[in-house]
Amino acid sequence: MSSTKLYLYTRFERFWHWAQAALIIFLLVTGFEVHGSFSLFGFGTAVTVHNFCAWTWLVLYAFIVFWIITTGEWRHYVPTFVKMFEVIQYYMSGIFKGEVHPVPKSERIKHNPLQRITYLGIVSLLVPFQIVTGFLYYVYNDWLAFGWALNLSTIAILHTAGAFAMLAFSVVHIYMTTTGHHPLSHIKAMFTGYEELETKEKM
Repeated sequence: MSSTKLYLYTRFERFWHWAQAALIIFLLVTGFEVHGSFSLFGFGTAVTVHNFCAWTWLVLYAFIVFWIITTGEWRHYVPTFVKMFEVIQYYMSGIFKGEVHPVPKSERIKHNPLQRITYLGIVSLLVPFQIVTGFLYYVYNDWLAFGWALNLSTIAILHTAGAFAMLAFSVVHIYMTTTGHHPLSHIKAMFTGYEELETKEKM
């Protein structure tokens, strides 16, 4: 096997990736503290930091969606089941045998079928779900003025469930970053923009 480098991630893409990662970490930590899971910053500070990060992420999310649409990057998130089975089989066994990824990255294909569905689900379902439940939680004191007959406990449970889903995704995502050409290849790529890809040597 040999390797080659391909420029895949622009400066803005790398910026929003790491900014979003930092915001998610702070939101999870402060959110679980507000939930009463542990004490780190103190309840008042945790609430303040959580709300600040939430509003910051909302603004960043708007820019990300705008960027994805206007630059044509949305094409990399269009679901496809072509070679889906092969990708799943690769992660279940092939990767441990040193096999080459069935859907190698390229400027035309940044994400494999499994990534496309996962990322699309995060961007279009999980994040909006957290935004809506978080906003409802945030304006709880104004529910009566708005005429909303909601249950705070239900909203809290839904928002917390979404947080656990985001935590689960983050854990899996971090693990997947170690499955590149080298354990730190994918992480390095999100700093430099260049992805190191495996290629088959010609006989």
